[in-house]
Amino acid sequence: MKSIHAFGNNAIVSIPRNLLALPIIVFLTLTIDLTVAAQEPPNIVVIFTDDLGIGDLSCFGATKISTPNIDGLAKQGMTITEVHAAASLCSPSRYGLLTGRSPWRLHKKGNGYRVNADRMIIPSFLKESGYKSAAIGKWHLGYSKDWNKQPITGPLEAGFDYHFGVPSNHNDSTRVFIENHDIYGRTPGKEYKSVNKGNDLPEGVDKPRVEDQVDTMLTRKAVEFIQRNKSNPFFLYFTPCAPHTHVTPAAAFRGTSQAGLYGDHIQELDSHVGTILKTLDELNLADNTLVIFTSDNGSTTKDFKGTQGVNLNLADDSGDIRKLSKTAKADAKKLGHVTNSQWRNGKGHPYEGGHRVPFIARWPGQIEPNSKAECTTNLTDLFATFADIVDREPPNDVAEDSFSLLPVLTGNADQVAGRDNVFILGNGKDSAVAVCGGKWKLVVWYGDAKKQGHELYDLSQDAGEQQDLAKDYPQVVKHLADAYFAADKAGRTRP
Repeated sequence: MKSIHAFGNNAIVSIPRNLLALPIIVFLTLTIDLTVAAQEPPNIVVIFTDDLGIGDLSCFGATKISTPNIDGLAKQGMTITEVHAAASLCSPSRYGLLTGRSPWRLHKKGNGYRVNADRMIIPSFLKESGYKSAAIGKWHLGYSKDWNKQPITGPLEAGFDYHFGVPSNHNDSTRVFIENHDIYGRTPGKEYKSVNKGNDLPEGVDKPRVEDQVDTMLTRKAVEFIQRNKSNPFFLYFTPCAPHTHVTPAAAFRGTSQAGLYGDHIQELDSHVGTILKTLDELNLADNTLVIFTSDNGSTTKDFKGTQGVNLNLADDSGDIRKLSKTAKADAKKLGHVTNSQWRNGKGHPYEGGHRVPFIARWPGQIEPNSKAECTTNLTDLFATFADIVDREPPNDVAEDSFSLLPVLTGNADQVAGRDNVFILGNGKDSAVAVCGGKWKLVVWYGDAKKQGHELYDLSQDAGEQQDLAKDYPQVVKHLADAYFAADKAGRTRP
């Protein structure tokens, strides 16, 4: 019998003909049980890593780094090889996933994207289907400005029920966590001040962030949320900071990989993923939980050396971490690790290394174990996918660039219906959009960069995007560019 994958009130249960010969009592019992099962929505866990390249996992080809827990997730579910983040930068990529809307539509420069209360996002949509939700980890989508005035507004106003997070990065100048509407561990009666040159720790905080313990803390909070909500459907948006710079794995993981400190950081990430999966198993939730593992963009190809003029706050200085954290990417490369696989460049660029990301989905009984798909999809598609799971259509002015991936995940389709191309915010200068469709890849340059002209690549023959074919195939350039301009003018791609 084909697996059931509709979980709304209108779910239809198919009964094979051979069951019709069963005694009527048995038949009715089976029908009732299947109907109840069809109406129980699954828990949804999205693990959205930070700057993880598609070549950083052993299940995607890494040989210097071992990720057994993530590899196990892939064996139990599906990997999709042509998945694109909504942007090649952190903040707009997160905006795209949660809103189902392409961030290039905002024509905003930099990383300062925000999710406001007036826009429905995934948790506020799922709330209407009975879900409790949490944003745990890196947020990078804005809070209210004055953190000495409570409440500090942010994820809860956007639709989440619980929040414990890092404001932008684990090396940012805030050096604190935010829990719900306030700074975690605020000193009563004292004003909060972020770090600055000559002042390594924030003021007005009893529990400043410890940089090599950030993901350990986030994982603990994620486990606690799952435990609290084991009896009702939940949506967990878990966004660990690894392996974003600074590369600061906990002491227990230093020296465990063959790719230096960078590989160690990814192996720590794998351990935290294992903790989440183990929690689902222990609470008997795994069979009714969709787990998605992916990344916000490709990895950076160079190390980030700035620390806002202050020293990192570390629990353990062993392994020469203060020095090696500044050269971790370069060291991994010297040791033979290729972070973005064969793809060109990385984070912040419109080429494949900037936005092609690893993607794994596990849902026992619905997704075939150890299955693979090559369909073109965008992380904006998660909104419509979850809407499909709960059997509800998003409102017309919501998730404008989201198409359901569910038929692909359940083995009922090879491609995402209605999606001919994906459009990706290529950089933080608002001057490039990548258009990907099948073997062709177009980089549309506009604004101040328009004079350099569009670039066209045949990814089936040139994965490294080294041979610009724009002059050889002007009709392909026009077709893909027109598709982008039409999508821009329409304000949406979802019908």
